[in-house]
Amino acid sequence: MTYSVLIVEDQEPVAQRLCQAVIDHPQLDLFGVAPTLAQARILIESGEPNVLLVDIGLPDGNGTALIREIYQRGYRTEAMVITVFGDERHVISALAAGATGYLLKDERLDRIAESIMQLIRGESPMSPSIARYLLNRFISIEKSATVKISTGICLTVKEQEVLHYIAKGFTGAEIAQLMNVSPHTVMTHTKHIYQKLAVHSRTEAVYEATQRGIIAMSEP
Repeated sequence: MTYSVLIVEDQEPVAQRLCQAVIDHPQLDLFGVAPTLAQARILIESGEPNVLLVDIGLPDGNGTALIREIYQRGYRTEAMVITVFGDERHVISALAAGATGYLLKDERLDRIAESIMQLIRGESPMSPSIARYLLNRFISIEKSATVKISTGICLTVKEQEVLHYIAKGFTGAEIAQLMNVSPHTVMTHTKHIYQKLAVHSRTEAVYEATQRGIIAMSEP
């Protein structure tokens, strides 16, 4: 069985390199190559690729927009970002959009092909530096574990994580993707946060948590 791969990359040398990685693998077929979001959308209209490899910085927009559109269509396409951007803002934005893999452009050809196959198998391939960043971020959250407040109120680790994402402006659906849980679970955590802080909205929750020292608006 073979799997189709759509490549969205505006730099021709990089696009050719990605194409070669796909062509050289016996289980992968090249669905198409597009240098812009507009051309990628035209290709997607013709069918549903198994895998989307997309850059973030494209001439006509951000590649994460295409990832969102794929999922809004109800496609089962697995999306992986391949980019030069490895900073927090780009990584979190891509994962929130629905990306299940994140590679930097300096990966070897065989690593790119294997990462595509990992996506197909349900795994989430990451460049080592991205994986380390996410691990450190998780450890940082875990270290704060349970936040105890002077009034005796406390938030669990998961509730604190949800609150952190709420403060960053992520939607419930985006938080569910980032935490790899269902939207219902996020809703439950949010409800508990509201109850413990005695508030009724996201804005009130962020304000109250800031006042109590649970979160700091200056956090990165």
